[in-house]
Amino acid sequence: MAIVRERYPVSNLPDDIREELGPVKSVRLIIEPNDEPQRSLSEILEEARRLRAEGKIKPVTSEEAVARIRALRDEWDT
Repeated sequence: MAIVRERYPVSNLPDDIREELGPVKSVRLIIEPNDEPQRSLSEILEEARRLRAEGKIKPVTSEEAVARIRALRDEWDT
């Protein structure tokens, strides 16, 4: 479920958001619930280590990564 407001007045937004928008008078506002708990960087790294130890994440060299990106780019060009 999401709440969507077209042409929502910037004056109704919190100060920190208004400051980032500059002279804009209205925005399209989309509010979506985010119920996922926030994880710390250490928790994310620990999970990555665990997945690597279990063989679910395989390290790649820089060359392999570049080759994969180039292959994807080439797919888009055709």
